[in-house]
Amino acid sequence: MTTVALARHGQTEYNALRRFQGHLPVPLDAVGREQAHELARLAAQREWATLICSPLHRARETAEIVGAAIGHHPIDDARFAETDCGDWTDLSFDEVQAAEPELFASYMRADKDFAFPGGESFAQQQLRVLEGIDAARMGPRPALVVCHRGSIRLALAALHGDEAQRTAEIPNASLVELP
Repeated sequence: MTTVALARHGQTEYNALRRFQGHLPVPLDAVGREQAHELARLAAQREWATLICSPLHRARETAEIVGAAIGHHPIDDARFAETDCGDWTDLSFDEVQAAEPELFASYMRADKDFAFPGGESFAQQQLRVLEGIDAARMGPRPALVVCHRGSIRLALAALHGDEAQRTAEIPNASLVELP
């Protein structure tokens, strides 16, 4: 059994509308709450020693639902937060693509050197996510971490040594085992 698993939060309206939510306090939508309950049922099939989550509202809300099913209260860890989208926060993908097509293409490819204007780079995010995973591996295990697609992608790319993981499809409320 893995010592750390990552789970993506349930869907939000921003996910459905393809908007950059970054660190905004966006709650789960009705579909997202259903997904979180399904994730909770899946997680309850195993024993977990701890439940960690990004402090962002959508991850925390998902973690609360999962925690009720597995008997753990989520512990916030900001290292698992989504990328700070800076100036793109609250904009739609279409708006950004129209205004900054080359930079948007770099984002979509998840280029190693990409950084959100006025926000965080993927390199910065990857470093903090890996620090969070190292800390989770040092604590009670197995650990379940509820976080974000970007955090999961960057962790997988680093831990598998496979840059293609930077654009891997990570559905809402999915559970990913780490090596």
